[in-house]
This record gives sequence, C-alpha cells and structure tokens, in this order.
Amino acid sequence: MRNTIKILPIIFFCSHFSFGQHVQLKRLDGRKITSVEIDSTILQLMDKADVTGLALTIINNNKIGYTKAYGFKNNTTKALLDTSTVLYGASFSKAVFAYLSLLLVQEGLLDLDKPLYQYLDKPLTQYENYMELSGDDRWKLITARMCLSHTTGFPNWRFLNAKTGEFDSDGKLAIYFTPGTRYAYSGEGFALLQLAIEKITGRGLDELAEEKVFKPLGMRRTSYVWQPHFENNYAMGHDETETLLGKKKRKKAGGAGSLETTVADYSRFIENIMQGNGLNRRTRKMMLTPQIQIHSKYQFPTITEETTSDNKAIKLSYGLGWGLLSSKFGKAFFKEGHDEGWQHYNINFIDKGISIIIMTNSSNGEKIFKEVLEQLIADTFTPWEWERYLPYNLK
Repeated sequence: MRNTIKILPIIFFCSHFSFGQHVQLKRLDGRKITSVEIDSTILQLMDKADVTGLALTIINNNKIGYTKAYGFKNNTTKALLDTSTVLYGASFSKAVFAYLSLLLVQEGLLDLDKPLYQYLDKPLTQYENYMELSGDDRWKLITARMCLSHTTGFPNWRFLNAKTGEFDSDGKLAIYFTPGTRYAYSGEGFALLQLAIEKITGRGLDELAEEKVFKPLGMRRTSYVWQPHFENNYAMGHDETETLLGKKKRKKAGGAGSLETTVADYSRFIENIMQGNGLNRRTRKMMLTPQIQIHSKYQFPTITEETTSDNKAIKLSYGLGWGLLSSKFGKAFFKEGHDEGWQHYNINFIDKGISIIIMTNSSNGEKIFKEVLEQLIADTFTPWEWERYLPYNLK
C-alpha cells in the first residue's frame, strides 16, 4: 500500500471560502461537482499512476473557484506540497511571455509583422547563437507573429533531434520549412523573439515581466529567474519511479522555459486573461484568433510529415502563444508545460468561463490528465493523443 501520508491533501480555499467548507463547482456540461468529489478523484488517480505531487485550480464564471495541493513537494523528506510552493513552470513560461509580448504590441513598441532582424543592431547571423543560419536567408522572413504561433520553421530546440525529439549533442539550428507556412512547436522561436524584445526595450526579460505582469497581478512568488525568497518553499521534480531529480535554479531568464511560479500565482494570471483584463479587446481577440491550422498527427517530435484529419473535428489551431480548439461548449485556449519531472496543463473555455490548471512535479503527471479533465470539468475535447498524454491504464 502507498504511504498514506501522501493521500492527505493540503487544503486551501480562496479567500471567499472558509477552511473545510464544501464547495460546488459547475462543469462544462452543467453538472455540479463538489470539492469532496474533486479530492477523491485526484487522490485516487495520483495513487494509481504514482504522481508525487499535484496542484490544481478550477475557475468558474471567470473567477478562481477552487485551488488545492495534494501529495509531496519532496518525496524523500515527505514535505507536503501547498498552494504557495514554487514549481518549475516549464512551457507555461511561453504563455506569460506571449502575454507580455502583446502588451508591447499594444504599446506600439513591437510590430507583429515586422521582420525581427530589423529590430537588431547587426545581422542575425552575426550573433553567436545564429551563425549556423548563414547561407539560408529565410531568417529574414521571421516575425513576432511567427514566433508566437510556432511557424518559424525552427525545431523545438537545436539540442533535440528535430525528427525524433531525442537529445542530439551535435544538433545545429536550422530552418526546416519556409517561415509562416506550417506549424511546428518551437522554443527556439521564442528565444529569437526574446532577443528582439530585449533589444527593443533595452531591458532584460525578468525585469520587464516583473514590471508589466507579475507585480500588477500580485504574482509575488513568480519569476523568470530564481529568487532567494523561493528557498523557503519550493518543489523538487520526480521521475517515473518517484525518485528525486535535481533542481535547476536558473539565473538567466528564458521566455520559452525558465518560469518559476505557484499554482496560486499562475491561476491569477489565467483569471486575468479570462476576465479580459490587461489586453484591450482587439489585442485579446487577436491573441485567441487562429493563425495557423494544425494538421500534424502529434505535437512532438516537431518536424514531422505525419498528418491526420482527426484535428479537424475540434478545429485544432494555434493563436499567439496559445493552442486553440472548438467544442460543443464553445472555443477554448490551452497551454502545456513539460520537462523531466514536471508536467502541467491548462485549458480555458471562453464561452463557459471555465478553466482548469494542473501542475505536477512528476514525470507521471500527464498519465492522469485525460481522466482529470473528463471527470472534473467534462472536457473530452483536449486532443490527448496529439499531446501524447497516454493514460496510465493504457499501453
């Protein structure tokens, strides 16, 4: 039997709920689900799939309705996860960076369709990280819109084989298709946009994000670089056997993947977007408008010729920083976070005012996403096969 301490959750309710009070939330299908049902579902799935720790938020009527943490932040010490525990955000970083980029568009500092090299003080291929692109002038076509919609032609990361997704120590940056013509998820694209934004503003990403996003939204335990005050409460990642992994305390900000945050902070960010705050109506609409249709059979590996017609049923596409889909409950936007020991998912149904945020410090986290989404909010539309969220009980 699993250690019973693990299945004792840390309880946290939003300020308008008193400790221990039962909460009822509405699912997409209109059915009510109670906090007792939520806890029972999460704890059973975590136990079956060996998920070390999980933090959860459900938004109803565009407001945070229920936030809670379960399991351990450190499986070795048995220290319990709570809603103020700092977790590595992985590619949740990209959603925040996209929002920040669009704030700069609103301010007139960034043009989505101006080639990024025109913002730089020298040709792109004269920068050390981009010398490998010499001889392929297609880099002159790349814009902020392409970076945010993953249509640059870049691979995910140069150190990953573009066609297998495996680590490649000899990997070099290359453009695999004409920028703007198709979708291929790319952290490299976000890194290029970050270079341009830092040149435009003359400021680092960590400073910009603190001023324009984290401070205004009260995200006090969030940063693109490690902060000393995180030391008092942070989670460790765990592999498939629930063995502790090392903790990277990043000193360099990366818009594609260096975010440290808590479920409480990240939920404030999502709540802000759901309520239509920060971005004006035109910019928000543009962010959530399809820029490119997605025909690939899987999201990863990124450079693949495998296609499928299955995506048409949900009109799978990419906006500016977000994946997009359509359902019988209306439109939705979503973002994932994935790294060894860290697996997260967030989807937001605009017309229903319902969101769910799942953050785990476990390489087994994605194995329960399909059932969590279905049982807690009646989301049967997330393309779990495209995401490769293979359930724990399927081979």
